[in-house]
Amino acid sequence: MRELAIESPLEQAVKRLDRAISALEQRLAGAGGKAGDGLFDHEAGKLAAELEKAKVREQELEAAGAEASAALGRAIAEIKTALAGDPAQASQPEEA
Repeated sequence: MRELAIESPLEQAVKRLDRAISALEQRLAGAGGKAGDGLFDHEAGKLAAELEKAKVREQELEAAGAEASAALGRAIAEIKTALAGDPAQASQPEEA
């Protein structure tokens, strides 16, 4: 029994540390992760808002791309018409 009564300062410090860790674990378990859930909810909300903004931006870019494609199509058609419609004028030298 005498061995139990005598503890080194290191052993005492280890026991205090164990008690502190146990108390911390109990507090965390008692909180049930409520603080973490709130943080997760905030982050999830933030990510959802960013996703919605990205979807809107994607739609805007798709519309702009469609407009650009249509404009290019019209320009190509005009160039083809111009090239096909005036081949005689392009090959004849101007008379002075």
